[in-house]
Formats: sequence, C-alpha cells, structure tokens
Amino acid sequence: MSDSKKPFVFKPKTREEISLNANKISVLAPKSASKEITPAQGILHLGIELNADVNGIGMGVLSDGTPYLNQRGLAALCGVQNAHIGTISSQWQDEDKPRIKSIKAILAKAGFSAAAAHVEIVHGGQTQYCYPAEICLAVLEYYAFDAGANCQPEARDNYRLLAGSKLRELIYRQVGYDPAHLKRFDKWHERVALNYQSAPKGFFHVFNEAHTVVYELIMAGADIGDKNVVDISIGQHWSKHWTDNNLEAVYGARSKYPHCYPDSHPQSKSNPQESWCYPLAALGAYREWLQDIYIEGGKFSAYLKGKVAKGDLLPSVAQLAVTALVPPQLPSS
Repeated sequence: MSDSKKPFVFKPKTREEISLNANKISVLAPKSASKEITPAQGILHLGIELNADVNGIGMGVLSDGTPYLNQRGLAALCGVQNAHIGTISSQWQDEDKPRIKSIKAILAKAGFSAAAAHVEIVHGGQTQYCYPAEICLAVLEYYAFDAGANCQPEARDNYRLLAGSKLRELIYRQVGYDPAHLKRFDKWHERVALNYQSAPKGFFHVFNEAHTVVYELIMAGADIGDKNVVDISIGQHWSKHWTDNNLEAVYGARSKYPHCYPDSHPQSKSNPQESWCYPLAALGAYREWLQDIYIEGGKFSAYLKGKVAKGDLLPSVAQLAVTALVPPQLPSS
C-alpha cells in the first residue's frame, strides 16, 4: 500500500516541515470520555472555521472547534495512497472488514465512537472531506502498528510525534486557532439563549442591545459572568435617563419582561426577574444615548473603574475596552 511518492514524515527541526516546537497552546478543547463523533453533514450543520495547507497537509478547524485533516493530508501522514483513506470512509459501516474493526477498536480505547469516518462539507465551492483528529490518530495508529504487512514506517514515525493531544495542538497552531477564544463567550451565550426572545413584540430590551459593549469587553480579556454584568449598569442609567427626560411621552409606555440568569450565575436563584423593555420607536434614541452618554460620556469608564477597584477586572482589560469603544478625541485648536 506504500505511496509511490516520497514518504512524508514530520521533521520538527526542519523549517520546510511543520514545526512541533512553536508556541504551545495552553488550553485545548475539552475531551470527554465516551464521546460520540457524529460527523454526518446536515445533522451538525458544521462549517469550516479555519483551514490551511501546510506542506501538502490539508488541515483546519470545524465551526464547533473540532480539528481535522483532509483526506490527502491523512493519507500522507499514514504513508498510503489517498484512495485507501477513501475506502476506510466508504466501508465504515461494514464491521466485517478487519481494517474497519481494528480502527474502531483503537477509537473505542480512546473513549470515542463515530457514526462516520469523515465530515463532508462544501467550503469555497468545493467539497471537503474532513477527518476529525481522533479519527486521524486511530487510522494513523492502525497503519503504524496493526496493519500487518501493510504497516508503514512513515505512519509509525508520525504517530510517535503526534500521539495524544499533539495532533490537535499542531492543527490549532498551524491554522492560528485559539480554542480558549470561544470559551470566553460561553457565559454570555448562556444568557442570550435564555433571553433573546423574552421581550414582547414591539419592544426591545437593553440586554440584547448591549452586545457591542460585551463583545469588546470579552475581546479585551474580561471574564463576563456573574461579577461583570455590564448590561445591568447600562439598564440602570438608561432607565434614569428615560424617566428624567419623560421619554414615555415621546415614545409610549415601557413594559416589563421576565429576564432569567443561567444556573452558572448566583442571580438565577431569583429567576425570573422583571426587567424593563422599551418601545421599538425609542431604539434609535437609545443607541445614540448609549454611544454619546454612556460610552463617551464617562459612565462606561466609571463602571470599569469600579470593577477594577473591586478586583473584578484587570486595569489592562479596562483600558483595552475603553480604547476599543471610545473614539479618540481630536485635539482642541
């Protein structure tokens, strides 16, 4: 089964090959025992988040954070022809095939099962065959040690380099993906999932309108959770602005809606909590107020300073958020 082309073996110390000595990613996507890989397109609705071709090895990260190699890349690692990897996919449901049985046994030892060997995704107008890292390692181990006369020395050498989490790390590093990035948004997404449709028709609520501020805080490095709930600050100041300026007479009466916090927040103990929502007619006025009064008028900076004083926010994070949201002022003439 050896490929007629020159065997591909990772050489970490050679600049022309993929280096394993680059900066190590400290946080990896979690690996849970007995996890089922279900890569059938149309069920997971996956896309490709990032991808790259590194020295002939096609790799990338799916939209759910799964690192993968393409079919040709996996074939090159294993030292076999591309068609052999394709055959593994086409025979994946036939457990009478010794090769499939062996690969699935290897996968099971690592605590995984798989409904299919690859994820088929149309990306950039072309069909991509994406093999999740766990599948890649199982196939690589098979060709390294369990394929009998068809064992490949390249597979053995590459397996020794890439076993465990090293293949995942390498793919993340080569495509420039930070798996910790998505986790920064988890707590905010939990709240969005509970409340994005809470306000009645014809009204908006401050929570859903705070996304720009929250996004910049997260990107600056803030831990958005139960201690940093900036929409509460925005809501309190906007409510005061609403009553002080009798905006009800202009836009109509505001109303209440049930706002819920996820179980990860201590505020959830008093769910649901009544919060104000405002007529959609006032949305433009709110957005002007948010930028001109809350953000640029100093209220946002005051909120951040208070969080820094309490130890809930690093000074550097506060400065980055202010820099991102508050436009620089032109010098006075």
